[in-house]
Amino acid sequence: MSEKDRPWVMRTYAGHSTAAASNALYRTNLAKGQTGLSVAFDLPTQTGYDPDSPLARGEVGKVGVPVPHLGEMRRLFDDIPLTEMNTSMTINAVAMWLLAMYQVVAEEQNPDLSPEEVAAQLAGTTQNDIIKEYLSRGTYAFPPEASMRLIADMIAYTVHQVPKWNPINICSYHLQEAGATPTQELAYALCTAIAVLDQVRSSGQVSEEDFGRVVGRISFFVNAGVRFVEETCKMRAFVELWDQITRERYGVTDPKMRRFRYGVQVNSLGLTEAQPENNVQRIVLEMLGVTLSKNARARAVQLPAWNEALGLPRPWDQQWSLRLQQVLAYESDLLEYDDIFDGSHVIEAKVAELVEGARAEIDRVQAMGGAIEAVEYMKQELVSSHATRRARIESGEETIVGVNRYETTEPSPLTADLDGAIMAADPEAEQTALAGLAAWKAQRDETEVTDALAALAAAAKTDANLMAPTLVAARAGATTGEWAATLREVFGEYRGPTGVSGAVGVVEAGEELTAVRARVRETGEELGGRLRLLVGKPGLDGHSNGAEQVAVRARDAGFEVIYQGIRLTPEQIVAAAVAEDVHCVGLSILSGSHMELVPTVLDGLREAGLDDVPVIVGGIIPDSDGRRLREAGVAAVFTPKDFGLTEIMGGIVDEIRRAHGLD
Repeated sequence: MSEKDRPWVMRTYAGHSTAAASNALYRTNLAKGQTGLSVAFDLPTQTGYDPDSPLARGEVGKVGVPVPHLGEMRRLFDDIPLTEMNTSMTINAVAMWLLAMYQVVAEEQNPDLSPEEVAAQLAGTTQNDIIKEYLSRGTYAFPPEASMRLIADMIAYTVHQVPKWNPINICSYHLQEAGATPTQELAYALCTAIAVLDQVRSSGQVSEEDFGRVVGRISFFVNAGVRFVEETCKMRAFVELWDQITRERYGVTDPKMRRFRYGVQVNSLGLTEAQPENNVQRIVLEMLGVTLSKNARARAVQLPAWNEALGLPRPWDQQWSLRLQQVLAYESDLLEYDDIFDGSHVIEAKVAELVEGARAEIDRVQAMGGAIEAVEYMKQELVSSHATRRARIESGEETIVGVNRYETTEPSPLTADLDGAIMAADPEAEQTALAGLAAWKAQRDETEVTDALAALAAAAKTDANLMAPTLVAARAGATTGEWAATLREVFGEYRGPTGVSGAVGVVEAGEELTAVRARVRETGEELGGRLRLLVGKPGLDGHSNGAEQVAVRARDAGFEVIYQGIRLTPEQIVAAAVAEDVHCVGLSILSGSHMELVPTVLDGLREAGLDDVPVIVGGIIPDSDGRRLREAGVAAVFTPKDFGLTEIMGGIVDEIRRAHGLD
């Protein structure tokens, strides 16, 4: 028996409502034995908007904590010594800005040390993977080239000034959520890493001698699904491929610098709203995929809660997920043994198959010019893979317990009170943030802020490293929205590809889809033209997987589909409905902002004279909110338990016929 391995860092992904409320939650979790912090930011913060932006309406404090300025960053980490903490921040487009504010708060906590001495002690991770934002998550703020420049600047800065910091977390997690097969997850994540390292190397900011340290600080953030044998093999394949790429492409000779270092959040996509108690065993099996193999074991793990498909987990639900990790690490004998899969011909064969497939896909992307040039191709491939998986679930070929098999169930005490089984976001969070923003701006030195932002803009027009002017702006009291707006002025705006037009949907239509196609065609003929469906994503929610799958299946069912991608205002959606003369509007919202955004769309349609156009809504919507939306005029509400896309298409035809008095 070898020396006992040390446990991984145990985190809970947390942040909500306000910085003060999140700070209380962090201190409680640390007291329960959590060994690191993982900060969830709200969507306005993630996409570079202040709470008073029109785009932020309904999104403030919903999926994480709002941090519009240094004062909120201070509150977030009040009484938490940052030089002793390991903090992961799930932040991408504005990662440089959040790291700057984090560093400034740490400086304020340690007035006896110089800024350089403080920076040298900080440990943690900024996610900072922008390519996956274009492919799957949608919280980008700037065009690809400018985003890659910010990433390279941050990496160069941290390697020299914050050596214990992981400046980027290459995310395969979101790729799996968007439908990636294990082969695609391996290939596209590693292509992203290659694009980032090539960018740093070509920027000339890091010497050849220091480049090994850059490679050594690259970390990954992966997903683990319930097929835990395949997931174990995927992780071993990652280790093998990364070792090869860093040795052959970048000439890194130190094996320590070539180590595949990763944290994990196990799969939330596979969690079900139906019989949600089954999610507990799913989470445990997913955790095994990233912990069983010692040579490919995660160094940090965060688990979702059993009720994430229902809404926002409560502190008790998060505690349960933390205890799952602690039981495995401290009660089982897992950490007492060397790698239990070494020598297994079954595992070796599967790893070899994954490595071979991933290498072929990496070569395909590199032949297109690399990850940035291949964004549209990769997005199409992910949408197609997701459509294939959805079709397998709907046909029953792939079993989801409690959803498409074994659906009979006893009443669950966990969900007897559905509204009490999740945490409601603080309805006052938006007002609190707006008041806090106004107070912050009133007490700062406006001239200092204006000068700092002007210096940032000037630097952005050169090839200077932008971390230094960003730190100056943070110390001056600039806001998240002001920092991002300054750079948007220089870099321009960007809309990512949807992947829908080139995606392959249902290859062979079964009986159900054929019947729906006939009804779509007949209804269109009765109304004098092809049925047109507008799929809209209002607000800042970038989780577009559901909207994309609805768009692809609607196209396969014979609808003309209008889908313009993410991040639209309600006014833009109404304008598109008018311009395209649509028969139905479908809204997809997963960020919890449905009660603010959907009524605005309904009001806009009424004002435009389109109150006869049925509106359907899909997302993570509690029962009580669903009732209120229907009372407000929504024709139908679909949640994760409504997994049959073809059935949903039939429901849309029903609503169109009802609206036109055809039945």
